[in-house]
Amino acid sequence: MTGPVAGVPVGPYSPAVRAGGWVVTSGQLGTVPGRDGRPVLVEGGTGPQLRQALANLAGVLSSRGVALADVVKATVFLVDMDDFSLVNEIWVAHLPAPPPARSAVGVAALPLGARVEVEAWAYAWA
Repeated sequence: MTGPVAGVPVGPYSPAVRAGGWVVTSGQLGTVPGRDGRPVLVEGGTGPQLRQALANLAGVLSSRGVALADVVKATVFLVDMDDFSLVNEIWVAHLPAPPPARSAVGVAALPLGARVEVEAWAYAWA
């Protein structure tokens, strides 16, 4: 995986907000820094984009003092629900057990033409 682009949103919003013990993230796409420093999607479709989105999510969470293991709820947005099985395979490989609660939502389109987006709620237990 390429390094995260934590803190580089594609719109006027915060990548994450801390509210007490909660850290709530905005949707993370499978982006890396482009030549001009602005985020660009990784190539290869849903699989590579999800892997990068999870790396970006881990970076955003880390910048707020939590980790993927602290995620209690996530939402995955998919342009093509036929990718659901692929998402499950990648999810299991990248998130610690037990996995967080999760919803998957089919959408017509995502920013930058992305195939997948992930948002999460994490809790700082300590």
